[in-house]
Parts: sequence; C-alpha cells; structure tokens
Amino acid sequence: MSFLTRILPSFLVSWLLTFTLASLFHSQYVVNQLVNVGVVVGFSDRASLTLDDWLGLLPTYGAIIAVALAIAFFVTVKLNKKVQKYSTQLFIIAGIVAFTVVLIAIESIMNIHIIAGARGWGFYAQLLAGAVGGFVFAMLTKALKTKAIKEPQPST
Repeated sequence: MSFLTRILPSFLVSWLLTFTLASLFHSQYVVNQLVNVGVVVGFSDRASLTLDDWLGLLPTYGAIIAVALAIAFFVTVKLNKKVQKYSTQLFIIAGIVAFTVVLIAIESIMNIHIIAGARGWGFYAQLLAGAVGGFVFAMLTKALKTKAIKEPQPST
C-alpha cells in the first residue's frame, strides 16, 4: 500500500513539476536565442510560446522524463536502503543523472538535440529541473512517510 499512498503521488507531483520546469527552461532558452538575434518578443508571446511548448512537449518529452525519473528513483530507493543518511542528496543526484543520460543518449543516438533548449546553458537548466524533481520527490516521500507513522493504524 505504500506505493499507492506515498510513492506514486510523490512521483506524480515530482514528475509534473520537473517536466514543467524543463519545458519552461526550454521555452525561455529558445526565446532568449531569438532575442539575441534581434527578434522582439513581447510578454504575451513568451507566455503563449511557453504554454504551447508545455502542451506540445508533454506527450514526448514528458513521457521520456517520466520513464527516466522512474528508473532513477527506483534505483535510488534501492540504494537508499543502504545509505539512508544521504537520502535527499541521492534523489537530487538521481534527477540530475536521469536528465544527463536522456539528453546525452538521445543526442548520441539520433545525432540531434531533441530539446532545442538543452544547448549551451540550457543543458544545465535541464539538469536543474531534474535536481528540483529529485529534491521534491525526496521531501514528499519523507513527509508522507512521517505522516503515516504518526497516524494510528486501523485495527482489523
């Protein structure tokens, strides 16, 4: 039951935040590149592009991020049983590693940047999204675990 009450909700919130940040960073990187070449981009255009990117990237990049984080967090949960003292740091590293592997693997295999916003400093912004996702997952699972311990269990 721990999976349905603690891990799955924590994962879904973490994934949604991670994907949203990754999409936002991607969009703003692309807009910044346009501004650098002299294109004037107003706030409403930025907001519209950001929303369009979020919706457009959700089925592909969102799914890739979900799979990468699921694998990274699964491995980290197993590792965390041996090294509980550094739980939060391990999940942050797991998020960074998940994005690093995905971005480098896709570029190596397909010889393209699947996410235009993952070039230059945009690559590090994507890693930051992964780090935030790992941090949020660690905090949520700890909070829900603590809550479950404090609540009395129904007798059967």
